[in-house]
Amino acid sequence: MPHVRRAEYPKVNSSYVLEYVEVIHRHHKRTPYAANTFPVEAYPWYCDDEALFYSGAPLPAQSANHSANTYWSVYTSSSNPLTPRGFNGTCQFPQITRGGLDDSWQHGKDLYGVYHDLLGFLPEKYDPNFVSFRVTNNVITSQVASMVTSGMFGGEAQQNLPLLIQPASIDSLEPAYTCLAASNNFSAYGIGSSEPGWTSHLKAASDLYANLDNISGVPPTDAGFHMSLDHYFDNLSARLCHAKPLPCNASNPSLCVARAMADEVFRLGQYEYSYLYRDAGPRTLDYSAGSYGIWVAELVQNLRDAMHATGADNRTSSGIRYRHNIAHDGSISRILSILQIEKMVWPGMGSEIVFELYKGKVDQKYYIRVLWGGQVLGSSSPALGALNMVPVEILVAYIDGLVGQRATKIPSLCSL
Repeated sequence: MPHVRRAEYPKVNSSYVLEYVEVIHRHHKRTPYAANTFPVEAYPWYCDDEALFYSGAPLPAQSANHSANTYWSVYTSSSNPLTPRGFNGTCQFPQITRGGLDDSWQHGKDLYGVYHDLLGFLPEKYDPNFVSFRVTNNVITSQVASMVTSGMFGGEAQQNLPLLIQPASIDSLEPAYTCLAASNNFSAYGIGSSEPGWTSHLKAASDLYANLDNISGVPPTDAGFHMSLDHYFDNLSARLCHAKPLPCNASNPSLCVARAMADEVFRLGQYEYSYLYRDAGPRTLDYSAGSYGIWVAELVQNLRDAMHATGADNRTSSGIRYRHNIAHDGSISRILSILQIEKMVWPGMGSEIVFELYKGKVDQKYYIRVLWGGQVLGSSSPALGALNMVPVEILVAYIDGLVGQRATKIPSLCSL
């Protein structure tokens, strides 16, 4: 997906100084989730061209007892009579694929090419006092982080590098915290609801569903595949992202998903995300503010800290000038919803939002710029408009109004 790159980066004029950057993006391409695979897949999926390391090590690293670099190697036993659901092969479902790892490395390199090479903002070498990386409790974001950091800082990142992570029950980045009011709101208009705005496209897709079910072997009663196009979207897009053929029926190889059918799934998936996060009206903002309000409040607090920087090097009170968050499509969608983006889409792999805080050299005031896909994000909110060098207090007041400073409104917004 488009992201900040030197070739397309819209550089701000020299009357402003970049003070702080916060990046959030979706993980890169992966195998589909196991729940999104078909009961029987007609061909295997191998991941022998990569290794996903799982290990622990004592700190400090100079400890006498050293850790081996161990990784998982998927196999099946001839003594195990059971067949795994979905794809045979050597992958986890999900896992970031070799292509996704390479894309992650390139993403990091592109960001470094702008914020170090072009702007001189990032340090040449990895410095934990200036830079931090954060992931969710889903391990695929850590798989991406290992490559992003290497793409940015090369060999310097191949040391022990911390990835910030919140407790699973209250993680604001994924998000994983409980917000019953937001969940109930979503259930009233979104997936699984009887809202005409939601059910109309599912009824219109009945012939498409029948054809897909006939090819895939998915029962028409499988709610996961039929409450939305999400499962079919993930299954088919993952294949095409990795140059794999669209599926055929495991028993009848002449019965296959045509590209036109896949494109129809993708169009309907785009409709779903646009409806769920923008087109269903004010409920979408209420839902996103409740379910993602803590993260945007954390973002605003980071901006506040950056504006109260001390010292000649303009470090923030925590010392961090660049924060990098690796998250999911639901994370990105909620932010776009909260910012009331003009045109909502289903965020693809690697989709990126960047918040840049600048200080005017003349007026000494602070301004915010928000980039979506590497270009200025346009909001349909009259309070925000094009988020291009907007006085930062406008965005701060907007977020505070929704969720309260330090998310103080969230407990009441989420209660029933």
